[in-house]
Amino acid sequence: MAAARADAVAPTAAAPADTAPAPAAAALFAGAARAVPVSRLDDVRGGAEVTVNDMRLHGTVADNAAVNTLSGTNHITEGAFSNAAGIPTAIQNSGSNVLIQNATIVNVQFK
Repeated sequence: MAAARADAVAPTAAAPADTAPAPAAAALFAGAARAVPVSRLDDVRGGAEVTVNDMRLHGTVADNAAVNTLSGTNHITEGAFSNAAGIPTAIQNSGSNVLIQNATIVNVQFK
């Protein structure tokens, strides 16, 4: 039998579907994003006939300078992914003042 953790939280009643998160959770993610109400997710739940893929990346590189920099080449050689598992991703940057954004959407269907 596993010992109880000292920081374990007792279960609480579920909040109504369209209410705001608890103040502690809201403070934790204050600048990250807002929760989407359940009512907006009703049409895009697992098992729906429509698949919604929507990844929005909005990065900006501005007001910076690269002075006396040395940039070079980079290579991915044969066999680099030979024992890879999952979804391998390679991101390469051979420049300066570059914003690299990467997103992967994986749709899994069980039939």
